[in-house]
Amino acid sequence: MTMRTLTPPDTEVIVTGRPVSRRTRQLRKAGEAYVFLSPTLILLFVLMIVPIVMVIGYSFQDNVILNKSPEVVGADNYVAILTDPGFWKATGNTLFFTLTSVAAHLVLGLSFAMMLNSRLIGAVPRAIFRGLYVLPWLFTVAVIAVLWRMLLAPNGIVNFLLNTNIEWLASPQLALGTVTFINIWAGYPFFMVSLLAGLQGIPSDLYEAATVDGASPAQRFWNVTIPQLRPIIVSLVLLDLIWTSQQFALIWLTTGGGPIDVTEMLSTFTYKLAFAKYDFSMASTSAVLVLAMSMIIAVLYVRHQKARD
Repeated sequence: MTMRTLTPPDTEVIVTGRPVSRRTRQLRKAGEAYVFLSPTLILLFVLMIVPIVMVIGYSFQDNVILNKSPEVVGADNYVAILTDPGFWKATGNTLFFTLTSVAAHLVLGLSFAMMLNSRLIGAVPRAIFRGLYVLPWLFTVAVIAVLWRMLLAPNGIVNFLLNTNIEWLASPQLALGTVTFINIWAGYPFFMVSLLAGLQGIPSDLYEAATVDGASPAQRFWNVTIPQLRPIIVSLVLLDLIWTSQQFALIWLTTGGGPIDVTEMLSTFTYKLAFAKYDFSMASTSAVLVLAMSMIIAVLYVRHQKARD
């Protein structure tokens, strides 16, 4: 007579004949997942977490990097940076640059997206316009900076067409508006493509129902289009606020923060503190403040994404 060994329903028998509980199987699966994720987690820890912790530590010390024995000064660096007129000048420039760019990105992106989604334009012109409008998105920041420096040079094509001889990037009155315009030109395709995808996902039944109810085109836009696009718009605006407020390459390659600091941004201000004045403690303090501002927007973005889900 053969004897059979019974195992509980939440266990399984492996090749060795030993039962394995469900809890053990779950731990093994979780362990396998973390093994596959470990290279990425290690890189994130080494390249992001460790530098952030180091910079925060530097912000509470005096004369780090250049001094072998830096002293802890507490919040003195934060008091100094928050009372520095240069910091507030850079903050004001960053606010103007960021808010103007984001607002223009939204308006232009939505306008072009609605035009490309319109049935009034044929298939061939629509394809041509899509290629032209998305073209700025294909260029790198370095290419955009060099291109616009050539176009806006005193002997460039812009001055030739306007019959002027203006130093667009060297004028204290025009430089900030000029770099803002360049950033608007470079960034609106992201909004356009995203909003165009959102427009194509709106059910046509909603527009038909609104038309039957006697809604005008403007009423259909405000009561159908905008509510349907609101989750996408909020996500795009929050992301663009983070990206634009930390723009460095475009400013550095066009004006370098000049002339006389009229285009100085928080990013270039922090960079100059570290690598022009070699004041790494103050640079770390400025970087921590920028990180805190970005984290506020990032938290809003994550909360918005969770609310959408």
